[in-house]
Amino acid sequence: MESRHSGFGRERILVAPGPTQVPPDVLEVLGRQVLHHRSPEFRGALRRVRSGLQQIAETSDPVLLLACTGTAAMESAVINVADPADKVLVVSAGYFGERWVELASHYGCNVVPLRYEWGRVPSPDDLEAALRSHPDAKSVFLVHSETSTGVVLDLERFATVTKAAGTLLIVDAVSSFAAVPIRVDAWGVDVLISSSHKALMTPPGIAFLVLSPAALEAAQRTQRPRLYLDWERNLATQIGEEPETWFSAAVSLVSGLEAALDRIGREGIENVYARHVTLARHCRAAVKARGLELFSPDDDTSAALTAVRMPNGVGSTAVVQMMHEDWGVTIADGEARLKGSIVRIGHLGYVVPDAIDRAVDALGGSIDDIARLRRTEVAASAGTQQA
Repeated sequence: MESRHSGFGRERILVAPGPTQVPPDVLEVLGRQVLHHRSPEFRGALRRVRSGLQQIAETSDPVLLLACTGTAAMESAVINVADPADKVLVVSAGYFGERWVELASHYGCNVVPLRYEWGRVPSPDDLEAALRSHPDAKSVFLVHSETSTGVVLDLERFATVTKAAGTLLIVDAVSSFAAVPIRVDAWGVDVLISSSHKALMTPPGIAFLVLSPAALEAAQRTQRPRLYLDWERNLATQIGEEPETWFSAAVSLVSGLEAALDRIGREGIENVYARHVTLARHCRAAVKARGLELFSPDDDTSAALTAVRMPNGVGSTAVVQMMHEDWGVTIADGEARLKGSIVRIGHLGYVVPDAIDRAVDALGGSIDDIARLRRTEVAASAGTQQA
C-alpha cells in the first residue's frame, strides 16, 4: 500500500520496540522446509543457538530455550524459584515491572514492590535499603530495559547489591539482550530472560533463560508443581552430546535465530552495541529537531528505544494509527497509563538511520496533521455556536 504522502510510498517499515524487522537472510532461512525436531540437523542448530546466546550473555551457565513468549519465560522463573508465601522483592518502574508484580502475586508470593514513577530510573541504593529492611527476601525480580518507558537501569550495580545480600537476581532482559551490554558471569546475574523478537531480529515465539547454579539449586528446592515450564525437565534434554527439546520444538524459529546469531557474530557484538547507541543518538536528535519532547532519558543508556511525549491536544493512539495507515511506518503507542500520551520508536536489531528518519518525519507529519484537524474542528464549532 502506498502512502498518500509524497516520498513515503516505499515499503512499509516496522520501527517498534518489538516485534522488530527481520533481515532478508533470516527471512530466507525461515522460509525453508521444516526440519524434524529429532533430526541431526536440528540438534546441531539447537547446539549452535544455545552456544551463540551464551557468547552474547558472556556466560558459561546453561541456556534453556522454550517455545513461548518472554512473559511465559518470566512465569517460568516465578514457578521454578519461588514457593507460595516466599518473600520476593520486585523493582517496578513501568508496565513490565508491574508484570513481575502480577506474576509473583498470582502465584502466591509475598511481594514487596519497590515502585518508581514510570520514566524514572531505579536506584541500586534504594534496593540495598529495601533488602536491609527485608533480609528474608529470597529473590529480586527486575527489568533491565523497561520497554514501556525506554529506561535502562544499571544492571551491574543492582547485581552487586543482590550478591552482597545473598538473594537471587532474576532479570527481564527482553528488550536489552544483544542491544545493551550484559555480562552475566562477571556481574553475577542468576536468571536472565529474553526472547527472539527484539534485538535478535527473529519473529516472536522463542524465549530463553540463562540459569546460574544458584538458580538451578533453588528450582530443585521448590515444591511448586510445574510441567511444560519446568527448568530441570527441559534442560536435561537440551544439554549433552545429543541435544533436543522435550517438546516439539519451534524448529523454523530456531533455524532463523541461528541465522540472526550468525549475522551478529559477523558484525561483532561490541559493534552491535555501538550501533544501537549510534541509532539512539540519531533518533533523539531527530526528535528534538522536530521540536518534540523526549520521555525516555536523553543519554546513551536508552539504546533500545526512544519514547516521545505528545504535544498538548494530540493523542498518541491517533498518531500511531495515522503513521501506520498514511505513512507506512509502524511504531508503538504507550502502554497502560501511558497510552495516549507517548509513542515509542524502536532502534533494535535490523534498523538503519533512514528508517529512523522516516519514522520521525512520519511522527512529525502526523502530529501536524492531527493538530491542524483539531484547530479546524474547534474553529468550525466556534462558528456554529456564534451562528
